[in-house]
Formats: sequence, structure tokens, C-alpha cells
Amino acid sequence: MTRQQARLFAIVSTALVIVAFLWMTVDSHRQFPALTNEDKLTPQVIAGKDVWHKYNCTNCHTLLGEGAYYAPDLTKIAQQRGPDYLRAFMKDPSRFYDEQKVRRVMPQQSLSDQEIDDVIAFLDWISRIDTQGWPPRPIIVSGAAIPGTDAPVAAAMAAAAGVTGTTVPAAGAPPTAEAASSDPVAQGQALFRAATPGCSVCHSLSPGVNLAGPSLAGLVARAGEVVAAPDYRGKAKDAAGYIRESIVTPSAHLVPGATYSANGRSFMPDVYGRDLKPQQIDQLVAYLATVR
Repeated sequence: MTRQQARLFAIVSTALVIVAFLWMTVDSHRQFPALTNEDKLTPQVIAGKDVWHKYNCTNCHTLLGEGAYYAPDLTKIAQQRGPDYLRAFMKDPSRFYDEQKVRRVMPQQSLSDQEIDDVIAFLDWISRIDTQGWPPRPIIVSGAAIPGTDAPVAAAMAAAAGVTGTTVPAAGAPPTAEAASSDPVAQGQALFRAATPGCSVCHSLSPGVNLAGPSLAGLVARAGEVVAAPDYRGKAKDAAGYIRESIVTPSAHLVPGATYSANGRSFMPDVYGRDLKPQQIDQLVAYLATVR
């Protein structure tokens, strides 16, 4: 290649890169309103953003890949935990996590009720941004692997995507990429471990390991006892029905525990009956019915 040819090649290559960069920039800005739900950017959401910065929440928490890494990523927290849990948590974080057990806790910020509502509105708006699958894994509140929550996420995502094979793990064991995509138990296990709906973020499968929600170890036996109890007010007739009811209408029966409910409402979001497909609920029930 002569000097003239090299010069021409450099000029053309630079021009093509500039054109591609400009096109990508214009296309990105074209998609921003839809991807970020710009039309849902209400005054309360903006007020919540101001509260977020006022209390330096980004010093510990990550949003959309930006912020510190001392505390969990909160990009999808509003969908994973729901407003009732978030409201109670921000009022008194020490009620939920013991520093002796998890080694660190969120400090008491003494937010007003209005500030809490504004932050929840902000986090809800953040959670609805199309992040193209980010963050790639559920949050781990303790900052360390917890028994019953540390399954390989890549395997769970692969199984949820329908990777076929022959092996179905035992209940409570990490799902593998070989999980048969046609088996509802394997599909339910993959869904339980996946970042969305994020069941394993709040529920462990190990006895005594209670996270945001109670451990599901011994679920089938416990569900049968609850349904048979005289004080049960739900509509389920058996363990499988109770599991389904707990997913679709979590406040139908409140599990005892100050960190699981307040004012007659479960902290578990009541959106899964709407957000999950009936087939997905069937898969979760099929899997959780194997957890003994």
C-alpha cells in the first residue's frame, strides 16, 4: 500500500466511524423516550430523585450500573420487593437486618413519609426502564453467598431460555443448562432462580435462612398444616393450592413475622398474578411443590 493509498484508507475509515457514531447517537436518542418511559417522569419521580441525591444513596447503591458497590443494586428493587416492603424498610432498616448476622446494615436516614413515597416512586420508575437485561443477576442483600440462593445464574437463565437436555436437578439444587425445557418442574426451578421475577432474591431454600421472605424449606408440609389450621382464612384446599395462592394473592394468608407483613398486607408484591403468564405460575407451583 502506497502512502497515498494509506492516507485515503485512513480518511475513509475515519469518515465511516464518524458516520456510524453519529447514526448510533441519533438512533439512541430516538429510542430514549420509549426505553426510559419518559412520559412517566412525574414531579414525584423527580422529587424522589432529589431525595436520592440528598441522602447520598448512590454512595452505597448502584442504579443502572452507576454508583457504589457497598450495598445492593436497586435497579429492579421496586418490582422485586414492592412498595409496602420498601416503605417499612426505609422507616426502620434495623428491623430487617441484624448487623451481627449480615455484617452491615443500612443506616437510619430518618426520612419523612413524603420523602419515602417520593423515593419509592423514583425507584419504581427506574425499575421500568428497559435495561436490556441489566443487572444480569438478582441482588444479594448480605453481600455474600447465602445457602439456598447461590445457584449459578447463567445456568438458570439458560434453562429459562429453553436449553434442552435430560437432567432435572433435585429440589433445592442449582438448576443446570441440561434441565429439560418441556418439564414444568425444571422450568419452574429455572424461573425461581432467574433475575425476573426474582423469587430467589427474597426466598432461600435452606432451613433457617430467612431473607426478605421466609425460607421455603419444608414448604409442602408447612402449606398443608396452614390450610388445615382453623385460623386459615384463604381459599386453598391443599398444599399446591396454597402455593398458588401465595404467589397470586400473597395477603390472603400472612406468614407470622414482623418483617414479612404490616397492616394486614404481605410485603410480597401482589403483581405476579398479573405479570406472570398462567403457564409460568403453573411451573412455579410444580417446582415449589417438590420443595420439602
